[in-house]
Formats: sequence, C-alpha cells, structure tokens
Amino acid sequence: MMPREVEDWGPSPEQRYQQSEMAGILSEAIGELDPQFRTVFQLRDIEELSTEETAEALDLSVPAVKSRLLRARLKLREKLNSFFRQGEKL
Repeated sequence: MMPREVEDWGPSPEQRYQQSEMAGILSEAIGELDPQFRTVFQLRDIEELSTEETAEALDLSVPAVKSRLLRARLKLREKLNSFFRQGEKL
C-alpha cells in the first residue's frame, strides 16, 4: 500500500494573511463612515436586509435608504481607492 499525498485546497498562509489584512482595512473604512451611512450600509450590504426592511427598521423612507446607501458606497470606494493607490506607489 502506497501512501498518497492529499493536496491542501485551503488558502496558503500568505492568502490567509492577505484576507485578514483586507478585512481589517475594510472594517476600518466602514467604521469611519458617518453613523447614518454606516447603519444603512451594514443593514443592506452586510446583513442583506431588503431596502424596504431597512427603511422600516430605521423608520426612513425607501428613497432615503437608497440615497444613504449610495453615499456610503461612494465614500467607501473613495477611501479604498485612495488606500490602494497609495499602496501601488510603494
């Protein structure tokens, strides 16, 4: 009987480190959002509530939820873009 090597399909230590760094960067960027934008972003994009459920939970109109979500996403994009552009220069 010959022993077989089983290949590990999990992430490598480097990949795990990159994932944890990315999670930290994203978490920090979300934490820097204004509370009104952060709450809507967390409910819609992280908790995956519908727009209507989010509006009901926060006692807002559906258009207000959509507006705040758009602003939150744009602010996150701006923060993350500037971070990654800075990383490219190094």
